[in-house]
Amino acid sequence: MLNENIKAIRKSKGLSQEELAIKLNVVRQTISKWEQGLSVPDSDMLISLSEVLETPVSTLLGETVIESKPDDLKVISEKLEIINLQLAQRKTTRRKILHWLFISLCVVIVIISLALISFNSSYLGWNYSDPETAVVGTVMHAFEWLFVRLAPFILIGAIVGVFLTRKKV
Repeated sequence: MLNENIKAIRKSKGLSQEELAIKLNVVRQTISKWEQGLSVPDSDMLISLSEVLETPVSTLLGETVIESKPDDLKVISEKLEIINLQLAQRKTTRRKILHWLFISLCVVIVIISLALISFNSSYLGWNYSDPETAVVGTVMHAFEWLFVRLAPFILIGAIVGVFLTRKKV
């Protein structure tokens, strides 16, 4: 059991007998004898072995360690491939959503601009002696003032966003 566990854990860590022997400061033949069951490491060497293999001594002495098979690696590789495809699909979906949001922002800015141009600041001719009219006129003037100053920057940013998020061929 110990011999099988040493071999299985060594292989799972990707170590050759020679590499393990160097780390333990023994000859390769010693590792070979342990794995064949011809000899066993003493208690000090068993502790060193567990440290090098990063495995508890109880695991080395306990149940049989199942060696990972190429089929297991294939299954893991397939799962990773599926995850990568899902992440790529999610990234593409986010890019498309952002692209259409930038296009929508451009359209909204153009529509608001056309509306403001067509109304030609009609609120300036209102009678401001009525408090409700004064509030609405002030709000419309503030909106127009803010829009005229910010819209060009937002529009340029949205156009740049459209180009940055377009589908690359």
